[in-house]
Amino acid sequence: MSAADRWAPVTACAYALLLQACASSSHVLVGQARAPISPDEVKVYLEPPPHYEQIAALDASSSGFGSDQSKMDSAVGKLKAEAAKIGANGVLLQAVENQQSGSIGVGVGSASVGGNSAVGTSVGGGHGLYSKAAKALAIYVPPEAQGTSPSPVH
Repeated sequence: MSAADRWAPVTACAYALLLQACASSSHVLVGQARAPISPDEVKVYLEPPPHYEQIAALDASSSGFGSDQSKMDSAVGKLKAEAAKIGANGVLLQAVENQQSGSIGVGVGSASVGGNSAVGTSVGGGHGLYSKAAKALAIYVPPEAQGTSPSPVH
């Protein structure tokens, strides 16, 4: 067996891990977009503020091998970045869920043949890969309504 053949499973696993580390986001306009702003200016709301304008429906996901909290932070960061592109100064969080995005399995085996007998052994394992998926509404909260709004999360 060549060195390339021995490393093929490791290379395949590394490639799968790289693909799983991706995060994505998207939006669908439902209102009037505004001039882009910095994602740092976007606030996250768990409850709707008293006065706001709907700008877009947002989706974001984050996957990889980090903790649930790091995946959540990444997904919320993607929501804020997507909202900032269309000038929304708020994100009204609607849903967060775990989604299985793939799995990784590894197995090794060995066999021995001699005379009139044969012996084989193997061991294997697998692990599910999960991503955080978040849905939100990109909103614009007028400056005069920001003081009366429920406290934002971020």
